[in-house]
Amino acid sequence: MSGAAGAATLQYVVATAFVLVVFVGLTNLVVDLYARGAVRAAVDEAVRAGARVDASAAHCSSRARDVLTDLLGSRLRAGVDVSCAERVDVVTATADVRLPGWLLLPDWSFTVTGTAVKERIP
Repeated sequence: MSGAAGAATLQYVVATAFVLVVFVGLTNLVVDLYARGAVRAAVDEAVRAGARVDASAAHCSSRARDVLTDLLGSRLRAGVDVSCAERVDVVTATADVRLPGWLLLPDWSFTVTGTAVKERIP
């Protein structure tokens, strides 16, 4: 019997573990990109809702929460903080986002901002 017995099994286990780590990393990337798109949609919808003549910053925040509730699960949504501000002619929504990394991957933090011109009564 040679001393190399079982070496192929060890290589297989190491290669399988490496493939699984790469798969989890790519899956995390896809989930994070989906979450970024969902936050972008929420910010866009929020400023549209806040730009109406009869709307306030509270309408903007409420719409952002509604869209995020529809598109993201509670775990991802917990890392999203949306704030709305209304100035003279402009409504601005800002989302500060921190998405948790999986396994050994780092968290991903970013900010999304949307603006819309407030409607006026002619």
